[in-house]
Amino acid sequence: MSATIALVDDDRNILTSVSIALQAEGFTVRVYSDGVAALKSLTDNPPDLAVLDIKMPRMDGMELLRRLREKSDLPVIFLTSKDDEIDQALGLAMGADDYIGKPFSQRLLIERIRAVLRRAANRRESPDVEASKAEAIIRGRLVMDPARHRVTWGGGEVQLTVTEFLILEALAQRPGFVKSRDQLMDAAYQDDVYVDDRTIDSHIKRLRKKFRAVDPEFTGIETLYGVGYRFSEE
Repeated sequence: MSATIALVDDDRNILTSVSIALQAEGFTVRVYSDGVAALKSLTDNPPDLAVLDIKMPRMDGMELLRRLREKSDLPVIFLTSKDDEIDQALGLAMGADDYIGKPFSQRLLIERIRAVLRRAANRRESPDVEASKAEAIIRGRLVMDPARHRVTWGGGEVQLTVTEFLILEALAQRPGFVKSRDQLMDAAYQDDVYVDDRTIDSHIKRLRKKFRAVDPEFTGIETLYGVGYRFSEE
């Protein structure tokens, strides 16, 4: 079955041109002209992935993502102003899986969509199939179940996006060993999709925030300035 993509943008030219390009690639497309119109539909009947413009009237993409993340780990790609690094960093810190700057190549957007969908699909495989590939990772208070895309810390559940899960998994596989940003990018973006250092830093900040919501004293992800990050068993 074809994947369903939701496009949320107040620019009707973008909605029209991108939806035509996606449909030509075999995707089912739903379009929304603002965040308010999209929120209920994305919550009640989630697509496989959402592409959200950041700057929209009534409810911008940031607020829409914040509300979605209260109930869903739906994969999200942000459309952002080409040079607005604040928007990019903020969007990733809030839990977006990727972003692409305007103006953008439709071919690049489609490649990013496919990359995120593949990562999400790998985590949705049936438990029997996935269990043969990966056992649970137990590191002190951390328990990661790749087969069910489930993470707990001290028994409390931590909801992670696909990208966040892959980054944490890469760190937790070898506690105490440092992973450079390049190594974490390779773990989380396995489809030759270019991301810069700020992308990984933003995901790490979001991971820490989510764990501290469960345990305010969480210090399991350590920064080694100029080197990278490591996971410390507690």
